[in-house]
Amino acid sequence: MKPRAYIETTIISYLTGRPSRDIIAAAHQQITHEWWSSRKEDFDLFASQLVWDEAEAGDREVSQRRLAVLESVELLEVTEEGLYLANLLVEKGPLPRTAVEDAIHIATAVINGMDYLLTWNCSHLANAAMRSEIEQICRTNLYEPTIICTPEELLEE
Repeated sequence: MKPRAYIETTIISYLTGRPSRDIIAAAHQQITHEWWSSRKEDFDLFASQLVWDEAEAGDREVSQRRLAVLESVELLEVTEEGLYLANLLVEKGPLPRTAVEDAIHIATAVINGMDYLLTWNCSHLANAAMRSEIEQICRTNLYEPTIICTPEELLEE
């Protein structure tokens, strides 16, 4: 059985966005393209309705490219159970109130038993300083936490 990966919005954005002039963003785009072309087949890919909604926003031409990519990814429902866990990650955890959507991404991945949450959001998601507290809240509530990482961390087999 393939590992299950939740694809967060930043992955879709880097994959479909116009080439960035910012050196860091350009590197993230390149790594994302490399992962998508060489490793995505090794995973069962999932996203949520929240990812769809975020991908749909903004420039129409670019949003259509993002949504086209999401057509090949199974969408997960954001449930009451997930919203409850997301609330705990904000109220009792490390995520600030401004990061409710990020908490929903984590909770949706956890509730649905994803092996990985793939993201370039290193402020609130792929953040080593927050990882242990996120994992503790998940385990305290009887959920196995997902591994939150960037495509670069999953590039090698």
